Amino acid sequence: MHGSASPSWLLVALCAATGVYCLLRMRSSVEEQRRAAGGEAFMGFGMAAMAVPAAVFTPPAWAWSAYGALFGVTALRALRSARTSPHHRHHLVGTVAMVYMSVVMAVSPGSHHHGGAGVPPLTGALLLYFTGYVLLSGVRLVPAGAATVSGTPGGTAWGDRPELARACRLSMGIAMVAMLLTI
Repeated sequence: MHGSASPSWLLVALCAATGVYCLLRMRSSVEEQRRAAGGEAFMGFGMAAMAVPAAVFTPPAWAWSAYGALFGVTALRALRSARTSPHHRHHLVGTVAMVYMSVVMAVSPGSHHHGGAGVPPLTGALLLYFTGYVLLSGVRLVPAGAATVSGTPGGTAWGDRPELARACRLSMGIAMVAMLLTI
């Protein structure tokens, strides 16, 4: 999304760093951890690409449709898994939000604000959802800090630490709020 340059670069850095950490989490020995980390890495890198300031790179008009298609396929995949896990339901909402933002960018690539019409209902609903998610995730993150870090069987490997995975999800939720505020 294309607001001013400094916050956009911070958003790119946050999302890319989250994507890199999620790629590292894919080395986990836990199957569900690897699967979730792969989807989160995709979201992190996709969000980073969408947040690049327009002054640096303005993608061709067809790129937004390509983003929408990629995230649409990801949403269908998340829909299949959403019945079994709250995390997958959250991932589904995130991918739908990415499809929505891609469609908005494809329809009006130069102007993302809707004048005096106020906030569109879907944008408002997504903002409420992600703001609530960020607040709840932040509260859940506070007491999580007592995990042992080591590569030994008795400790938890740094890539499997639940508080780090929660911190990644929290940062992506914050980034989603920031991106939604710009459309």
